[in-house]
Amino acid sequence: MKLIVRTGVAAVVIAGALAAAVVPASAAVSAENAPVAAGVHAVVANPQRISAAAYNQARSILAQAGSQTAAKSHPIHGQKDVPVGYGTSLLAAARDEFRRTDRNLPAKDKKSDMSIPHYNAIHDAARVMGIDRW
Repeated sequence: MKLIVRTGVAAVVIAGALAAAVVPASAAVSAENAPVAAGVHAVVANPQRISAAAYNQARSILAQAGSQTAAKSHPIHGQKDVPVGYGTSLLAAARDEFRRTDRNLPAKDKKSDMSIPHYNAIHDAARVMGIDRW
């Protein structure tokens, strides 16, 4: 009896391995053909470079929202674009600053550990620069 069970299990494992080995490439799941659920946004890779105008506009948005880091940073001039790291650093510094500033707010008034106006300013600045992850 044990021999029959072991033989059956081995046959199933071998059949599964063979089936996986001969699956056509067209049957492979890719991110391009994946269904999109409602309310979920796709994560797009950050650009390699961002325009100086977009950086300066994002810097202005963050400074107006109260970021001292953004206010003290220098505007970009004399260059048409800058590495995306400039923008991601600006966003991360403002995010951390806003979280420190807003740490004592009640939870109902916060989103992602910062006030809702600060959260909106960070995301507006990111959108202007085309940055999705920072």
